[in-house]
Amino acid sequence: MNATSSAPVTIPVIQMRGVSTQFGETIVHRNIDLDVEAGQILGLVGGSGSGKTTLLREVVGLLVPNTGTVRLFGHSIFDANPLLRLGVRRRFGMLFQQGALFSALSVYDNIAFPLRELRVLDEGIIRDLVFLKLGMVELEPRHGQLMPAELSGGMVKRVALARALSLEPELLVLDEPTAGLDPDLADNFVKLIRMLQKELGFTVVMVTHDLDTLAGLANRVAVLAEQRIIACGTPTEVLAVDHPFIRSFFCSEHAAAVMQKGLV
Repeated sequence: MNATSSAPVTIPVIQMRGVSTQFGETIVHRNIDLDVEAGQILGLVGGSGSGKTTLLREVVGLLVPNTGTVRLFGHSIFDANPLLRLGVRRRFGMLFQQGALFSALSVYDNIAFPLRELRVLDEGIIRDLVFLKLGMVELEPRHGQLMPAELSGGMVKRVALARALSLEPELLVLDEPTAGLDPDLADNFVKLIRMLQKELGFTVVMVTHDLDTLAGLANRVAVLAEQRIIACGTPTEVLAVDHPFIRSFFCSEHAAAVMQKGLV
């Protein structure tokens, strides 16, 4: 009898089971299940007030759901073991909608901040890593001397991305990554993220309302409506789901053209 080998079991980067969220009398989510596999770029979309950013905050441990479990890399983000929690948190980076740079710190010190928090690297290594991250987001070492107030909107996004990538995360979480950028800057920023994801192989989860960003980045889409995920799959699979929100969000003439362009 020939020995048979079973395929290795892969653990999702993100696994949500039975997640429900409520603020007072307002129910935001009901019994949400979601898996995100390594290397995927998931776009999370939904109407205003559908709970997209709330779900993102639960993924990274900024908010605890009322019921259900959230696991990153197979571990609870709220594990009782502080060393395990710290280890999980170091495996992801987050880009907030407005960048959330520390206004009193220079560009250099903003990017160096997570590296210094490790308390194991000397300043020479930190300097090399900061300049490396600046180069990755197509900025120069001289830009490290600037303060956040001196940056354009596009530069704020790039510096925030450099900081999010400072610890070489396996998961990058993006909250409206192109919000506030004009179309050309948004397109360039999408191309930058796509290039870095291809080179480094990290997983991406992003909230966006912008169809061009969604079509330019996502290979999977999850749609939040009616307090639940009504569709999750490839863009083609999601577009095939017959639901009023999906029809209104994706199926106008412009939206269909944008999404089809992204599928090419």
